[in-house]
Amino acid sequence: MARLALTLLILLCFSSFHFSSSGPSRTRKVVSPRQPGAAEEDDVKSQLERLWLEVNSLKEMQALQTVCLRGIKVQRKCYLTIEETKHYHEANEDCIAQGGTLATPRDMMENNELRDYAKRSAPGSKDFWIGVADIVKEGQYVDVNSLPVSYFNWDRSKKQPTGTKRESCVALSVVARGKWYDEVCRSLKNYICEYVIP
Repeated sequence: MARLALTLLILLCFSSFHFSSSGPSRTRKVVSPRQPGAAEEDDVKSQLERLWLEVNSLKEMQALQTVCLRGIKVQRKCYLTIEETKHYHEANEDCIAQGGTLATPRDMMENNELRDYAKRSAPGSKDFWIGVADIVKEGQYVDVNSLPVSYFNWDRSKKQPTGTKRESCVALSVVARGKWYDEVCRSLKNYICEYVIP
């Protein structure tokens, strides 16, 4: 937090210096871009741009740390359960608005961590939207970034996935020990957001 405040202070100093020295005064000549003073101005501009990038990066890291404190960290990701029910697309849009996406377990360990975390954080909830769907092409499951999914944890005891065109979005069932099933995307469910740690 102190680093962010210091960075903002430096940024404000540079910007006030830039604004006070950038306008032509009555006694100065206006420097054309080809004269030596233009290089100094470009240097200050590039320093300001770098500072803005660093400030934005620090803001993102701070927000991510807040998410990780409220949720769970697994490998290089943070997960956060949302107990408000939404349909699949609204849930994904909400995760994106918070800087993440719907969670997509990439292996059994991640899937089990999600299941255990969901069970602890939302004890009354039975299932959660995850970021897997076959909306574009039936039977071809992709994540929310349209990348093919290679890990699946279908509930084979219930003959999942059912393969119907109506059921194109995937939910993780806590009561079925983390198994997946396909569902109508307009169904209302809780969901799990995923945030990648840079």
